Amino acid sequence: MAAPIVVMGVSGSGKSTVGAALAQRLRVPFADADDFHPPANIEKMSAGHALNDDDRFPWLESIGQWLALHGDGGVMSCSALKRAYRDQLRRHCRDIEFLHLEGSIETIGRRQASRPGHFMPATLLESQFKTLEPLEPDERGVAIDVDQSIDAIIENYVSTQDSHVHEEDR
Repeated sequence: MAAPIVVMGVSGSGKSTVGAALAQRLRVPFADADDFHPPANIEKMSAGHALNDDDRFPWLESIGQWLALHGDGGVMSCSALKRAYRDQLRRHCRDIEFLHLEGSIETIGRRQASRPGHFMPATLLESQFKTLEPLEPDERGVAIDVDQSIDAIIENYVSTQDSHVHEEDR
């Protein structure tokens, strides 16, 4: 039985694109956390204001519920920037695997600049990097550099997961 995967990272790291491609590769459902935001959160971000933890709590609860419903496999793209947010998701589904798409602020800034019309303005990117708490050793997951093709990211992730499976068999 496969665990759900959360593709995490700052805005512009490619979470939605990689998440959808990974779900297709694994033949499991995909959801984008952006679709779970209440209208007030979208309005706040569109106005250039960062969300606070009170804004995020109900949003993360909805995401956690989706993950629990897809405990046998699914892919969710979600920033999951803080350990506390990932812990909140794990309260719904403790076996979540995280794929952290990491890159420099310059690389991700260039990617973000090529997405006109997205509700997250580029001006909030710096605040996302300040908020980001990378995966800790006790969290199930892997970090992969975004400065490569989507296919390469997915191959890297799948091969990493395959090696973990073989290690568990020993």
